[in-house]
Amino acid sequence: MKKYRITVNGQTYEVEVEEVGGNISQSVPVQEQTPVAKIEQPKPQPQPKPEAKPKASGTTGKNKVTAPMPGTILSIKKKVGDKIQKGDVIMILEAMKMENEIIAPEDGTITSIDTSEGASVNTGDVLATFE
Repeated sequence: MKKYRITVNGQTYEVEVEEVGGNISQSVPVQEQTPVAKIEQPKPQPQPKPEAKPKASGTTGKNKVTAPMPGTILSIKKKVGDKIQKGDVIMILEAMKMENEIIAPEDGTITSIDTSEGASVNTGDVLATFE
């Protein structure tokens, strides 16, 4: 006889099975067992997905480029020290499944990039500064 514990529709049953030789026509009586108390194991808590932390580089400039909407930074096109002209693309922000170009509002030089690729940003977060 072998003992097995079987769970059916959330109920756990303990059953004994007897091996019968080659005679398939022989039947074995089945006794109804009372359900065994189900031991519930604690479920592992899902770990929060680590967010890419914004990184500040360089010194803070006088003018700020802020996020116009919440989203994720896909790519950063400029780096600290780059000269920019009004309308230059500084980075790409993905929001609502669309890629949005974050452009320079004025001429200047990038003094800091205050986010990183893959970072989630909210409306108004400082993305970069320039002078």
